[in-house]
Amino acid sequence: MAHALTANTITFPIIARLRGTIENFRADRALRREYDATCAQLMAMSDRDLNDINIRRGDITDIVRKHVYGA
Repeated sequence: MAHALTANTITFPIIARLRGTIENFRADRALRREYDATCAQLMAMSDRDLNDINIRRGDITDIVRKHVYGA
């Protein structure tokens, strides 16, 4: 029985790290989906509409990156 407990305590940190990695991957993927969707929406706008909100087409990716990732 002691051997079984030792095996469980050894594998637990590995499972916890794996779960953490999966959660981080999912969070990163959700941020990427938000980034892609926001870029697509802004890119679909006309130059006139972008000018109305004071955004140049070349600045879209930088603006969206700051908005989504906070960088």
